Amino acid sequence: MNRSLYLFLILEEASFSWHTIQHNRIQFQEESVAVPKAKDNPCTYADYAAWPEGERWELIEGVPYDMSPAPKRRHQDVLLNLARVVSNITDKEPCETYIAPFDVRLSEKADASDEEVITVVQPDLSVFCKPDRLDDRGAHAAPDLAVEVLSESTGYKDQTAKLSLYEKYGVREYWLVNGEVPWIMVYRLGPEGKYGKPDYYQPGEKIRSEVLESAIETDRVFT
Repeated sequence: MNRSLYLFLILEEASFSWHTIQHNRIQFQEESVAVPKAKDNPCTYADYAAWPEGERWELIEGVPYDMSPAPKRRHQDVLLNLARVVSNITDKEPCETYIAPFDVRLSEKADASDEEVITVVQPDLSVFCKPDRLDDRGAHAAPDLAVEVLSESTGYKDQTAKLSLYEKYGVREYWLVNGEVPWIMVYRLGPEGKYGKPDYYQPGEKIRSEVLESAIETDRVFT
């Protein structure tokens, strides 16, 4: 093949992938933000723990995000497929896999009290390779790997606020999964503690995971 034509086709494919990502990001620009009661101060984990059972919330820097309604069937199918694959890997390693609902409490203070914690998230799937980050209530520090399967009500937040949050608290790998299109983006924490440009995976490809020390076929996620 002519070298100029070859380079042109590579650039066209890269451009298509980037615009596909951007197009799907626009589709998720809906956020559900609700505060259960008026407060002058940020909400805390102590407040969160006192809210009615059966309701699903996340706290990001003291702001409550309503996690209802329940995800669609396709979301759950993709999540369960991924959970099976990942848990089969972590069962053979010192890591542990959890799926939502599972509280992950994040704070810059190592021994923060419930009244001091203002960020509590529920990743769709999380992997912890350090047992001392876990307790009976969930986790009190960041996972090594976090996965969010995008949905209409939470997709924009997952790609913006949570991206910044997971970077801030040192989540080594952050996967964004779109079960409808489908595609998977993987952010990896660099040596300076920042996420670089994400890797983009489509059906028929393999995801390289440093946390899992394995390669996962995307077709096993999207079947």
